[in-house]
Amino acid sequence: MCRTGEWPERPETDGTEGTDATFSALLEDSVEELYESAPCGYLSTLMDGSIAKINTTLLDWLGVDRTAVVGTLRFADLLTVGGKLYHETHFAPLLRMQGEVHGIAVELKRADGRRLPVLVSSVVKHGSDGEPQLIRTTVFDASDRRAYELELLQRRQDAERARTEAERARAEAERARRQAEADRERLADALAVLQQSLVPSSLPAVPGLEAAVYYHTASSDRLGGDFYDLFGVGEGRWAFFLGDVCGKGPQAASLTSLTRYTLRAAALHDPEPAAALATLNAVLHERYAADGDPRYCTVIFGVIEPDAEGGRATVRLASGGHPPALVVRADGSADYLPTPGGLLVGVVPDAPFTTAEATLAEGDALLLYTDGLTEARTGPTRASLFGDDALRAFATGHAPTTPAEMITQLTGLLKSFGDGLDDDTALLALGVPTARPTTHPAANPPR
Repeated sequence: MCRTGEWPERPETDGTEGTDATFSALLEDSVEELYESAPCGYLSTLMDGSIAKINTTLLDWLGVDRTAVVGTLRFADLLTVGGKLYHETHFAPLLRMQGEVHGIAVELKRADGRRLPVLVSSVVKHGSDGEPQLIRTTVFDASDRRAYELELLQRRQDAERARTEAERARAEAERARRQAEADRERLADALAVLQQSLVPSSLPAVPGLEAAVYYHTASSDRLGGDFYDLFGVGEGRWAFFLGDVCGKGPQAASLTSLTRYTLRAAALHDPEPAAALATLNAVLHERYAADGDPRYCTVIFGVIEPDAEGGRATVRLASGGHPPALVVRADGSADYLPTPGGLLVGVVPDAPFTTAEATLAEGDALLLYTDGLTEARTGPTRASLFGDDALRAFATGHAPTTPAEMITQLTGLLKSFGDGLDDDTALLALGVPTARPTTHPAANPPR
């Protein structure tokens, strides 16, 4: 207890009392101020919609004076035409039936003619007797929300347009692909027919000889430049040739056609191989070199004459820059037939050509081929060429053989190259048949 005449000591404070007083002063807003300055719009209307009270916030949003609204306008008058229609058909009936509605999106008309998107919630106030007296309405500014919704809608529309454009582009691409495939098929059919016209459809039957041929086209949409032929030249002799022109496509096809028919005509005039190649050389050089666009070909031309008594045939060959012919003997050996001195046909005006001669006995075969075979790419990396030595080893491993069997074996070899075989390849095999059955030692194609 304290002594008489002394004041009690004042307890020490930490200053929070002054802070609380300041905070309390900030909260001492009047009800009227809270109503007028609320962050949302307030208005009260009679049951017929006449505006009886409206706060300053909503008046500021609309840009109108209080006197122009209170007792003069109805709530529906603040709405746009579409908002009025919605108010009469949905908002007001629902309010009368339920007594309240919440979050209804409408648009108010501003004094400057602009529209204000808002969210409206209304509640009916009833008297003590339960009769409705007035309608209290809260209005929230939905401009940001509307902008967000419009942006979402725009993005959705943009996405829909992009999807539509993508689908249209895919459809166009699919139509273009189908059209391209159809065009490619038509082109392939046309090229196949044209390619067939550049080589004989079949080989003639030659008494005392067997013949077989194969043509591999590297591309279905480009004409190849390889060619071959076998035809009679009288007196029991048969001319044959096989070659490859420079280039691909229509120009190569034109050169192939000229080469083939020139050799045929030259052989009928003079079947000597060197003479036939000399004639072709003169024709190609005159036709193309004068225009400054020289074109050439490699070709091996021969004449084979089966013996009248059978079991033998004499072959005379000349080469114009072409890989040498391969002779596969009945004893199981195989080697190339040298044809030296042959230049590319059509390069120089007076190219020299020499003739080589060989005899095919019973069971022997002669193979002519284009460089698509020996230049096929092999190995895991496709970096190596098949080559002449590998071809000779392959032939030796399958000897002795007939022309038909040889072509079948080589066709399987070509298929084994896969994508390493990227050039056209022509094969022509001639041989003297034998009455004795041939046996073939087991051998795997070299890689």
